[in-house]
Amino acid sequence: MASEHSHTCDSTGLTGGACCNAAGLRAFYERAARGMVSRRHVMAGLGTAAVGAWVLTSRRAKAEAGAASTPPTITPAKELIIQPVLTYAIPKRAEQTSWRPWGGLMEPSDVDEEAKRITSELGELASNTGLAVKFLPVMPVDDRAKAERAAKAVCDVTLIYASGGDGDVLEKLVVPDRPTIFFLRHRSGPVSLWYEIMHPRFLRKTTDEYKQPGVDVGDVVVDDRDDLAWRLRGLLGLRRTLGQKVVTIGGAAGWGVGGQIAPKIAKTVWKLELPDVSYETLSQRIRKIKDDSHAVTEAGRKAEEYLKDSGVELFTEKKYVANAFLLARLFKDLMAEQSATAITVNHCMGTIMPMSETTACLTLSLLNDEGYLAFCESDFVVIPSGILMHHITGTPVFLNDPTWPHHGVVTVAHCTAPRKMNGERLEPVKIHTHFESDYGAAPKVEMAEGQRITMAVPDFACQKWVGFTGRIEANPFHAICRAQMDVTIDGNWPKLVDEMRGFHWMMVYGDCAREIGYAIKHLGIKWLNVSAEPTPGVA
Repeated sequence: MASEHSHTCDSTGLTGGACCNAAGLRAFYERAARGMVSRRHVMAGLGTAAVGAWVLTSRRAKAEAGAASTPPTITPAKELIIQPVLTYAIPKRAEQTSWRPWGGLMEPSDVDEEAKRITSELGELASNTGLAVKFLPVMPVDDRAKAERAAKAVCDVTLIYASGGDGDVLEKLVVPDRPTIFFLRHRSGPVSLWYEIMHPRFLRKTTDEYKQPGVDVGDVVVDDRDDLAWRLRGLLGLRRTLGQKVVTIGGAAGWGVGGQIAPKIAKTVWKLELPDVSYETLSQRIRKIKDDSHAVTEAGRKAEEYLKDSGVELFTEKKYVANAFLLARLFKDLMAEQSATAITVNHCMGTIMPMSETTACLTLSLLNDEGYLAFCESDFVVIPSGILMHHITGTPVFLNDPTWPHHGVVTVAHCTAPRKMNGERLEPVKIHTHFESDYGAAPKVEMAEGQRITMAVPDFACQKWVGFTGRIEANPFHAICRAQMDVTIDGNWPKLVDEMRGFHWMMVYGDCAREIGYAIKHLGIKWLNVSAEPTPGVA
């Protein structure tokens, strides 16, 4: 009779409800992943003691060691290079035992067909979305050596079609400094093994806690290529935001006490370059361009053309509009000299006025309509969000002052709103003076009522952004900044009141809340979309 501590292993590496040792369990799991042991045998043979032994293996230790790792080191790029990988394992028939796992790739010919299917689908995605993405040839992977080679691919994103194969293979494909997206098949093709076990086996390592570094539930797509596309759109927007050069008139800044660290965060987290143009230099440049009769005449001509537009009404002096066009030319010169397409003005509510003999409000609006990024106040708490949202949507953004959200509505306002918010149509505008100074030229843009929008609410510390979607309800005319909108808030608007942070907000036409959240998580920034939660008290 065997002692209570002795036992023999069956062909799976397990005894009747107990375990051999960590090595035996590891061998068992490798056999299971390769199709040599059935799912039913796994579930039936894996007892409590076996779970205890398994979680003590080096695989769990490796996952736990990396679980608190820093976010990937994302680098700037104008296009995304994506490496598709197809993981699989061809099972071998065995008599009187369960020999194949879940999954639709059973023969080498199945793998070939799946690789062709992936190539075709990704080609269609690139064509239909217009995203600046480059898909490398699909790499079939069925062992760890091939996984290691795939992990060394020169690319920006690893896209894993996890049809089958060993969990260790998947782990080797997740590169710490590179975003990873998993695509699982349910109905879109041969069903994936990992459609069943991605969550419990890979993300949680057969425990109740997330253990896999570098990937979370937001990185898993099932069937839907649109779900893949918006993730890629978010990553592309992030890549194009990082390293952006922003000319800062009067220096980089941040609103309030909390914003004092914003320029440093802009440089370290967002990798922004912030070349400064002092006000002394600006004053000299303004005097010079005012002495250029051709430039002055051209600015006057453009102002007249602008004012002839049927969608424009003037409620201030024409000279302020002409001076705004002259200032816009100077700002474009300053950006060109720095090879930049973005600019911001510090002390824009005072210092610049005596120099330019207008306000910067209309100037910034004009630049945004031309495709530049132009912001007032040099507030780098919020400016990174505007650059990101612009690169996600390809349209202008509106930096605004918020008010107190109430009854599902909030008023936002500023004097620098673009007219071409959807990237094509010029909204009607009334040109008034800048409200606080009652001077210069400031656009009161009448944004389209009913238009769907996304709003970002960045925090001072760049650790947690809040956001929501909604619609423009009205364009009132309160005694506040000229461009002003009442915006309805989708979802849990009281949560917005509780979670408000920072100061300035950023608005863009359309719904890009998912893309924003997916992008900023790769910088370690949390995203709370209050519109994803139901309105309290509403069934």
